[in-house]
Amino acid sequence: MSEELFPRLEINIEKIFHNASTLVTRLGKKGISVTGIMKSTLGMPEIASEWLRAGVSGLGDSRIENIQTMKNADISAPMTLIRTPMMSQIRQTVRLSDISFNTEIGIIRKLSEEAKKVDCLHGVVLMVEFGDLREGIMPVDLEAMIHHTLKLKHITFMGIGTNLACRNGVAPDDRNMGELSHLADDMDSTFGSVMKVVSGGNSANLQWELDSTNHGRINNLRLGESMLLGCEPLHRSAIKGLYTNAFTLIAEIIELCEKPSEPWGNIAQSAFGLAGKSKAQGNIIQAILAIGRQDIDPEGLIPPRGIEILSASSDHLVIKVSEKHPSLKVGDHISFQLNYSALLRSMTSPFVDKVIKKKV
Repeated sequence: MSEELFPRLEINIEKIFHNASTLVTRLGKKGISVTGIMKSTLGMPEIASEWLRAGVSGLGDSRIENIQTMKNADISAPMTLIRTPMMSQIRQTVRLSDISFNTEIGIIRKLSEEAKKVDCLHGVVLMVEFGDLREGIMPVDLEAMIHHTLKLKHITFMGIGTNLACRNGVAPDDRNMGELSHLADDMDSTFGSVMKVVSGGNSANLQWELDSTNHGRINNLRLGESMLLGCEPLHRSAIKGLYTNAFTLIAEIIELCEKPSEPWGNIAQSAFGLAGKSKAQGNIIQAILAIGRQDIDPEGLIPPRGIEILSASSDHLVIKVSEKHPSLKVGDHISFQLNYSALLRSMTSPFVDKVIKKKV
């Protein structure tokens, strides 16, 4: 029997499959395909395989390195690079991805030149700005951008998309989704039915899409968080019928003792620039876990009852232990649920062991 390593992230693959299958089915009834976004899993082949089994139409990632990971594991699916390609990665983009999301004509021209070298066509989706102020062409400039893109012989223009909620929390609604659909109609009228894909957005779109009686031209969503964590990102509300506990982070106690709740001495900045904000609680039972900000976002951890997260440095997580846990000792383990930020960082950390679990 292999030795258990800590900290570790336990990944319930059957719950992840269930979440993906449920959402693919619900959206499929509305004529909307799902691209499974793999970036928070670093392209983990086991999750990619389950999502494909669940019926996603393709896989997407913001990092070409994660697409390479899936290719190396013989994952066969349409691959989309969902961040505008870096000029320094044009070659890898053309060779590893079938489609890329773009906002810069100079980059699209380079993609065409590279595709010519290997005698292939590279698909391009143009991202349009609708208020969240991350990536996106301004709507007024879209017609000219499509005009230039259609001229490139080794580029296949696939359609348009948008991204909301990621930077400024702008929510998808009838207005901005309606504008995206109208823009697709206008461009089809101008260029002649060129819109194969109208990608409405990410998991933040999910509740609007499921509740809407008229989703217009939108025929694709890019889902990651909702299929992994069973919640929607706008309010972090659980989605009915989905598992919210497919991931469990487990960390080990390396110190446990009674200490004052307040620091003493001259207070300056902490390691991460934050002055201490400890509450006056007298003496408390404090434990230190062998995990820190290098591995997780402490604000994104959900502790069990009777455990309070106090603070974290780069490699220590400090918690307060209540009388609900009188038998805890050094060497014991504490389990946490995670939000998207904590999941993303724990998957990225090489110091967190990843363990696949199969029972629901």
